[in-house]
Amino acid sequence: MLALFFMCMLQATCSFFRQPANFAPDLDLSLSELAALDMCQKRAIFKPMTTEQRQDLKLRCGGSWKLVLRYLMAGEACCRREKSQAIAGPGHSIAVTGKGVVYSFGSNSSGQLGHGTTEEESRPQPIRTLQGIRIIQAAAGAGRTMLVSDSGQVYAFGKDSFGEAEYGGQGSKTVTAPQLVESLKNIFVVQAAIGNFFTAVLSREGRVYTFSWGSDGKLGHHTDPSDVEPRPLLGALEDIPVVQIAAGYCYLLCLACQPSGMSVYSVGCGLGGKLGHGSRTDEKYPRLIEQFGLLNLQPMVVAAGAWHAAVVGRDGRVCTWGWGRYGCLGHGNEECELAPKVVEALSNVKAVHVATGDYTTFVVSDDGDVYSFGCGESASLGHNAAGNDGQGNRHAKLLSPELVTSLKQINERVVQISLTNSIYWNAHTFALTESGKLYAFGAGDKGQLGIELVANQTERGNPERVEIDLG
Repeated sequence: MLALFFMCMLQATCSFFRQPANFAPDLDLSLSELAALDMCQKRAIFKPMTTEQRQDLKLRCGGSWKLVLRYLMAGEACCRREKSQAIAGPGHSIAVTGKGVVYSFGSNSSGQLGHGTTEEESRPQPIRTLQGIRIIQAAAGAGRTMLVSDSGQVYAFGKDSFGEAEYGGQGSKTVTAPQLVESLKNIFVVQAAIGNFFTAVLSREGRVYTFSWGSDGKLGHHTDPSDVEPRPLLGALEDIPVVQIAAGYCYLLCLACQPSGMSVYSVGCGLGGKLGHGSRTDEKYPRLIEQFGLLNLQPMVVAAGAWHAAVVGRDGRVCTWGWGRYGCLGHGNEECELAPKVVEALSNVKAVHVATGDYTTFVVSDDGDVYSFGCGESASLGHNAAGNDGQGNRHAKLLSPELVTSLKQINERVVQISLTNSIYWNAHTFALTESGKLYAFGAGDKGQLGIELVANQTERGNPERVEIDLG
């Protein structure tokens, strides 16, 4: 990321003097600062900002346009902002094209597909009421979907609750079509994340807001599941810009961007050691995970599974921690790790992306290879050789990373993996390629794979192309 940043700076400096600038000259700025500001001007979330908002962001990032550019680029890199993406939710799926068109399919008992009905869909269907609205990011929880537009607005549908438990009761009503979240209208949102018992959003300025959490104040405030007002995440991150958030089972990870480098903060339930602080203690306010400094690792991407977490460093190393059941940490055993630990089995792999689910982890390398480990129930690891009926081995587990050869065989460069992050739903997995092709495998009992299953089939053991172009 650092090399890419300086390459962009060099390109910006050169191009800056080949064409008219997008702003009035500031004689107090150095050439590199002018070039950085010019590059910032070309970022989608920076363009609509007022002069005052831009100056506030500059101060928040450390007082330099180069730091603002690094902040914007870091967010684009780890969240696929402005790019196609696929989300393997609990029982339902969301796919966003590069042009911001949204498709949904799978379970729809709460209207979480956004089609105005509660009927299941086994094939990807566009959400027609969003015509004319460009979506740049999506989040899927149990019975609920949230979408973020390029204008910073948030649409939600499905269970009418920001803090409902994943299993059991629902909100007072269900919403079957995208509905603007009124309480977020004055916050320019760039990312949403749905955890169990809470929801979190990230603003353009790098501020984190949360909804609900129950009555024990685990996020520093006392609310109930019916709460619809966003509350700023207080504590250490109030004055530090965050570029990515990741929500797991009752905890939240925040990837922060500071002048000194990137860092990770965690908050919430510490059960299993998933907060990464060397203990199982809960944290009511965000706390810096200090282990990355000891490992000399600059975090660039974070992922929060149900009970474990993972990070990809700038140098391509992968760290995991938390509950190691089924080998989901990749360390060759099922033990808990209370602090981030480098996955030594991937020492010869330069990782660029990581995804986590319920005791499952996927890693994507810089050359597009995919590795997985952990629980392979519902054939969601991609290693399950399907029989004549297409079914895979439902109970396999891998204690160490293994190359997913079935994805290697599609002869496409994989850029994103998404897998179900739920302890109550059978898991499925998506692999998105550089050309915009989408492949699916794992559980498909609710139509969440987006492919046709033959009679008595409930899953696919090998990746199969979903007939939708996300390029």
